[in-house]
Amino acid sequence: MRTIRYKPIVITASLILLCGFILFRWLQGPTLSAYRVVSMPLVQTVVATGRLVTVSRTQVGSEITGVVLERHVQEGDRVVKGDILLVLKADDIAAQVRQAKSALIELETSTRPQAKVALANAKIQLEQATREVVRRQDLANRSLISAELLEQALQAENLARNTVESASLKVAAAAPGNVEETVLQERLAALQAQLAKTILRAEVAGTVLTRNAEPGDLIQPGRVLFTIALDGRTEIHVPLDERNLSLLALDQSAVAIADSYPDNPFAARINFIAPSINPQSGTVEVKLTVDPVPDFLRQDMTVSVNIETGRRDKTLVLPNDALSNINRGKAQVVLVKDGKLKRQTVTLGLRGLAMSEILTGLSIGDKVLADASSTLADGTKVRVELQHTLFTQKNTEMNTKNELPVKLN
Repeated sequence: MRTIRYKPIVITASLILLCGFILFRWLQGPTLSAYRVVSMPLVQTVVATGRLVTVSRTQVGSEITGVVLERHVQEGDRVVKGDILLVLKADDIAAQVRQAKSALIELETSTRPQAKVALANAKIQLEQATREVVRRQDLANRSLISAELLEQALQAENLARNTVESASLKVAAAAPGNVEETVLQERLAALQAQLAKTILRAEVAGTVLTRNAEPGDLIQPGRVLFTIALDGRTEIHVPLDERNLSLLALDQSAVAIADSYPDNPFAARINFIAPSINPQSGTVEVKLTVDPVPDFLRQDMTVSVNIETGRRDKTLVLPNDALSNINRGKAQVVLVKDGKLKRQTVTLGLRGLAMSEILTGLSIGDKVLADASSTLADGTKVRVELQHTLFTQKNTEMNTKNELPVKLN
């Protein structure tokens, strides 16, 4: 009886099956990554980095030369109108103010009464001189005295009259509200104004940005001692690549994030687009108004802005790595239809770094190779492994409706 050997038969059958499976897979083509065209909401944003700027600033300096005695504020301090910023040494001016006040007191208590007494004495002397003239005139008429003695009496009367007039002028000058008091009061006011200039006060409410004075410093007029950002409108100044100019418009909304506070986004809106391009950098300056202004913002902070330049409530989208030969709103994709490759031209709508809107050329559910640079020929059989087209957003505030922001540089 002959023994049948099963082992060679099993091995041969396995080899045949393996070869058949390999041939079948080969006939199906290679396995490639692909995306499925889907419909979803889409938000397009232009992303850029800028600086926070307070629109109005004021520079504070001293009107006089002096030595800093006290400095009351530093960078970051909030001030209101009237707050003391800095005090200068003012001993000499204060002494002059005291002297001017003393001169006014002397005018009231001494000079003015003395002038009145001098006038009274001058009038008495004039009356006496007038009586003497009358007496000597009578004697001269009777030829009892010489004409010379009469002339002397007349001269004495004239001198007494001049003295009265001079004393009257002094009394008038020293009278309240007249010239002497006015001169002293104006001198006192000038010195007091000079003394007031030794105390630098804030003329506006705002935040101190810079300081350039310390106790002991000698300062002079024209030197900027403090820069204060006035309370009011705050803007973000952003240099944007000129390629994005066609996407921008006034009043477009944006979400801004300060680098120092990444978890606290805040709203902004475009209020200015420069009419010219910077030829050196190829950028256009854009200004965005911040309202309301968060308390944590500081002058010159670095801020990233996401300006919303387009929105679709629902549209066909495809990841950008599936696109090739992009030119003037057209692109080429590698479509997988009935297991075979086919180059397809599509029309693009909203575009960005992550996703693009497909206006024409594809339908929902179509499969497109993830590698747009594939060199496989049209008609090549392939198998596809679908990749997810959605990605999660770190900042949920920008994706409250599961919208897909598209970022442009």
